[in-house]
Amino acid sequence: MIDDRPLGRHQPLFVIAGPCVIESRNDAMAIARHLAKVATSLDLLLIFKASFDKANRTSESSYRGPGLVEGLDILSEIRSETKLPILTDVHSPEQVPQVAEVVDVLQIPAFLCRQTDLIQAAARTGKCLNIKKGQFLSPHEMAAVARKAREAGAEKIWLCERGSSFGYNNLVVDMRSLDIMAETGLPVVFDATHSVQLPGAGGTHSSGERRFVSVLARAAVAARISGVFMEVHPDPDNALSDGPNSLKLDDLEPLLHELKAIDRTVKANLA
Repeated sequence: MIDDRPLGRHQPLFVIAGPCVIESRNDAMAIARHLAKVATSLDLLLIFKASFDKANRTSESSYRGPGLVEGLDILSEIRSETKLPILTDVHSPEQVPQVAEVVDVLQIPAFLCRQTDLIQAAARTGKCLNIKKGQFLSPHEMAAVARKAREAGAEKIWLCERGSSFGYNNLVVDMRSLDIMAETGLPVVFDATHSVQLPGAGGTHSSGERRFVSVLARAAVAARISGVFMEVHPDPDNALSDGPNSLKLDDLEPLLHELKAIDRTVKANLA
C-alpha cells in the first residue's frame, strides 16, 4: 500500500515514472511537476523515480548523477513540493539507512537482485521494495529472492520484470514471466523502458528501441500486471543516461490514458 491505496493484481494500475538519473535540480523538479499534473489528470497513483547515482554505467566517463547527499536533497524537495511518493535505487547496504529516510520505495537494481546483504538491509527498513528481476534470472527464481526479503522483515515487496538477456546486446520479454511472478502473490511491475534497452550496443553506452515501449507496455497491462515502470525525459535524444530507451515526456500522458483503459477492461470482472 502506498498513499493508503491498495496495490495488487486486482487493483487499479499504478505507475512509476521519472528520468533515469537526476541531471540537475531544476530539470528533475520540472519533470516531477509535469508528472504530478498527469497523475491528477488521470487519477493515477504515480511514483516519481530518479537515481542519484548510476553505479553500473558502461563507460567510466559516463555521467553518473549528483551523488548521494545532493541527490537525496533533491528527491526530498520533490517529495515535499509535489507530494508524489519517491522511488530510488540503492547499491550497497551502507547507503540504505540514509536513503530510507527520504524515499517511499527502495529499488534493488537488476544486476544486484541476488545480493543478500543489500536485500536484507533494505528489507529491515520496513520500506516498500521494488526488486528488479536480473536479466540472467528466470521468473521462477524470483520467488527465492522475495523469500529472502520476507525473511529479513520486508512486508511490502514488488517484483519487476525488465527483460531477459537474449544473445549479445539484446533483451527479450517473455510475457509468461508476469504470470509466473504473480504466483508469489506479490504485485508485479513491468519496466517497459529498460525492456527495450540494447545493453552495451552503443559501444561506450547502451542503446535502445524506444518505438517498442508502448507496444510492450500495452501487452503487459493486458496481462493484468499491478504496475508499470517507465523512464521519461523531455528530450531523450540528449539525455545523459538511457536516452535511447526513454519515453519522451510529452508522450507519457496519452500512453497512460490507453493503459488505464486496458487495465480497467482486463480487471473489470475480477473479484
